[in-house]
Amino acid sequence: MSETIGEMILPGTYIEVRAEGLIGVGGISTGNIGVVGTASRGPLNEAVILGSYGEALETFGSTNRWPGTAQDPALTLTRTLEQLFAGGASTVYAVRVANLPQNTTMRTMSWTATGEGQNNTLFTLEATSPGTWANSIQARLTAPETGPATLELVYGRMKESYEGATAGVLASEITGGSRLVKVTGLADDKKGVAPKTLTAAAQDARGGPDGGGATSTEIAAGLALLATKDVNIVTVGGFDAKTIAGTVVAHLEATENDGRERIAVLGASSDTVSSIDADSAAVSNARVILVAPGIVADDAARVGEASKAVKLTAPYAAALVAGRLSTLAPHISLTNKDVAATDVAKEYTRSEQKSLLGKRVCILAKNLGIRVVKGITTDTGPFRQISVRRIVDYAKAGVRIGSNPYIGRLNNSRVRAALKATLDGFLSGMVLDEMLIGYQLDVTATRAQEINGQAIVTMVLQPTFSIDYIKVIMNLE
Repeated sequence: MSETIGEMILPGTYIEVRAEGLIGVGGISTGNIGVVGTASRGPLNEAVILGSYGEALETFGSTNRWPGTAQDPALTLTRTLEQLFAGGASTVYAVRVANLPQNTTMRTMSWTATGEGQNNTLFTLEATSPGTWANSIQARLTAPETGPATLELVYGRMKESYEGATAGVLASEITGGSRLVKVTGLADDKKGVAPKTLTAAAQDARGGPDGGGATSTEIAAGLALLATKDVNIVTVGGFDAKTIAGTVVAHLEATENDGRERIAVLGASSDTVSSIDADSAAVSNARVILVAPGIVADDAARVGEASKAVKLTAPYAAALVAGRLSTLAPHISLTNKDVAATDVAKEYTRSEQKSLLGKRVCILAKNLGIRVVKGITTDTGPFRQISVRRIVDYAKAGVRIGSNPYIGRLNNSRVRAALKATLDGFLSGMVLDEMLIGYQLDVTATRAQEINGQAIVTMVLQPTFSIDYIKVIMNLE
């Protein structure tokens, strides 16, 4: 029987269950990260969810040599993901973008399998994603006079091997097991033919270009793909605040209007104090964190070299900070937290640190490791502490989740009291978790508001602030 009585016609007992008093607030994500950047491998213009750096390498390929050249710019996505996961990120939505010449598409590396005779094409092997990464796959088909043909694929340390006496069997084996290639173009009348040769695509038809020189246009399109995802923190691979702040702020405003609040962590355009001053002057937003300086990290592309250590720019330091921030509860300050960097690209003097903090810059410095000097946003108003911004966003998300089940229910004192009880339970939990030191809550509706279907929730929140300074007074006797 339905728990809401529609009509009573037949004799019997009718019970209506009013369950508003059992509605609570479910789990709220606080550490999911969204990132946009360029890569040599992986789906293009698609948000991919990752849980580890190993998944990132398998999905988007390895990094190219830092810092790159004008003809071959450093690809940003995998290097940024490396820093995110080094910082402690556990759930990342990554979007690969590319800047391609007009009216062109990114090519995918391919090989053609043929049987005996001329023009006897059986099927085509295509790399699982477009880009230059698959150009280094070593593909070899061995077809003895008797017995099945063998296809071997070698990509770095990954090796795949498949056997099949006919094109159909071999294609089925590849389709069922390969993480490197997929089979296309196999017609039914070719499935019984024995494969004999495998030919790689011509040089001008191989995978690429990677589109490493992405612009704010491509970044904006990538951020748009993250707009509907469950993301709490956003960063942009390799792009500094001077270049991308306007695009990111527009994304933050749009997602806030849609009820999907998030914070962006961006890097300064340079490690010099004068350049950072210009960056901070251009950005003043309660949802933007500006990080400086850059960091020292190993470049995986420098295989066999005596030293792999390179100085990465501040946007990669921003990714490291974003990963660290994702590990913290909303009310836990980023101030004085350590980050997994071996060194900073530039050490600031105490006077330079004071100057940068005055310009609302989140600085990394040496202090028993590499630590965040002060966890601040670029805001000049009430949301200077990152933790306060995150506490309020957490409260907004909880109130939204707790209120939504009441939409469409009766607008009377009983249901409004249940709504208040739901929100009161959530806010009380925030007090117990030390996100708030107190709050005031009221749920009301005048008769006119009842007629218009409105219930008014009024809250006064008192967030918990973190300790930034300790004053010590010593009396000696």
